[in-house]
Amino acid sequence: MSDDTPRPEDEPSSEGASGPEQSGTSDSPERLETATSTLEADEIEDEEVRAARERERQEVSVELGATVGQRFVQAVTGKSLVVTLLSIFSALVIGALIIAFSDEPTREALAYLTARPSDTLVSAWAAISGAYASMFRGAFAGPGPISETLVAATPLILTGLAVAVPLRTGLFNIGGEGQMVAGGTVAGFLGFWLVGLPFVIHLPLALLAGALAGALYGWIPGILKARTGAHEVISTIMLNNIALLVLTFALSTELFRRVDRVDPISKSIQDSAMLPQFAEGFRVNVGLLLALALAAVIFWMMERSTVGFELNAVGLNPNAAATAGMSPGRSIVTAMTTGGMLAGVAGATVVLGVQGRITDGFSAGLGFEGITVALLGRGGVGGTVAAGLLFGSMRSGGRLMQAETGIALDLVLVLQGLIIVFIAAPGLVRAIYRIKTDGLAGQISKG
Repeated sequence: MSDDTPRPEDEPSSEGASGPEQSGTSDSPERLETATSTLEADEIEDEEVRAARERERQEVSVELGATVGQRFVQAVTGKSLVVTLLSIFSALVIGALIIAFSDEPTREALAYLTARPSDTLVSAWAAISGAYASMFRGAFAGPGPISETLVAATPLILTGLAVAVPLRTGLFNIGGEGQMVAGGTVAGFLGFWLVGLPFVIHLPLALLAGALAGALYGWIPGILKARTGAHEVISTIMLNNIALLVLTFALSTELFRRVDRVDPISKSIQDSAMLPQFAEGFRVNVGLLLALALAAVIFWMMERSTVGFELNAVGLNPNAAATAGMSPGRSIVTAMTTGGMLAGVAGATVVLGVQGRITDGFSAGLGFEGITVALLGRGGVGGTVAAGLLFGSMRSGGRLMQAETGIALDLVLVLQGLIIVFIAAPGLVRAIYRIKTDGLAGQISKG
């Protein structure tokens, strides 16, 4: 018999053929249920993938079709043009109500509102329109107001960045006020103490000293946080008080105080250490260009450099950053030192560019206001610069509003707080105005 002859065992028997079939028939409901579940899971996964691709396609299409204004607003606030404008409008509406109810003629007209409602409306409109018109004229109506707006915005941009950089690293720098005082005090001291130096040496030296003083004052809470775990909020608040008290003491000594004055005011800054003004009769000076230049450097550092990548990574997840070989402690110190440097330059621009001397409380709360600027800018460089310009215009316009209408300058602080509240809560804005989308058909991923 040849090997090609089939053996009996090679031929499938009827029992064997029916055995597996019967077994499969008995197990078919379970297998069918498993196969159905797997198929449904695959279909759901495929649907999610298609939905994600569709969203990505819409985002790209919206980004390509967005206007320059929409791109700018999106880059600044992370929200759409509609939500941003409605946030500012909502703050102005609430501010208008405050103005109306604080106006005496309007309150008197409310006594007979049901008899003559037009009197109340006319009086309220006169108070509101007069206040906001004065604020606008004080900020933008001519070269002088624009100059004052830019003067007010310069330190706000710098103190805002002083908060924004640590914020990207997961830190909350409350010490901008103290760092600003430290930088302004040291820069002002070299500005009047050094005599006979040329302009090209004296001014850069004073600015550099102010930047280093602020950096050192930011390095202290940074190293405490990195080495001991001391919370930066507590340490920077304490350092704020120390800086203000040291400044008060320094202005009482003969080394600082003018010989012909008994009040806390320093000697005048030498002309060779003053920041040049752009035009005669206007206070806006080279400090504005310095602030914008530093903003550009910080943008490059945070978005394009290895240092910035590490700072952002530590802010997102310090444990993962450490696992990847980064040093969270070094990033903390770097962020706080950089923030202190920026606040120190802000103090130097105020003393060397505007006041021309050191006075008690020359910082005027600008370090704390920088926190609001950074929050409005959402920690981004572009957003912080824009927020600084906005708040600078409100500061400048608020002074004329107070002079012409008698409304307290504190209204500006109220408006700033309201703008922050509404922009930080876009869902509230959408609910108030019943809008379902974020202005654009989708979210623009990049400006």
